Amino acid sequence: MQDLKPTCWIGKRGVTEGTIEEIVRQVKDRKAIKVKWLRHVDVDPASLAEATRTELVEVRGHTMVLRERRR
Repeated sequence: MQDLKPTCWIGKRGVTEGTIEEIVRQVKDRKAIKVKWLRHVDVDPASLAEATRTELVEVRGHTMVLRERRR
């Protein structure tokens, strides 16, 4: 997963409905994505994975990898 480049960034507004929709769209297209967020923004990776119906693969610092849920 280290070769995966971040394709979604969470900014100062935090997790918004638009962010969730974008993550869902990207995971559908790419199967796995890397999401980064600003240091001062409070993001709960497990909650974001649940909201986007994805699987949380890895969290390192302010970066997470999400992938399509396996059936």
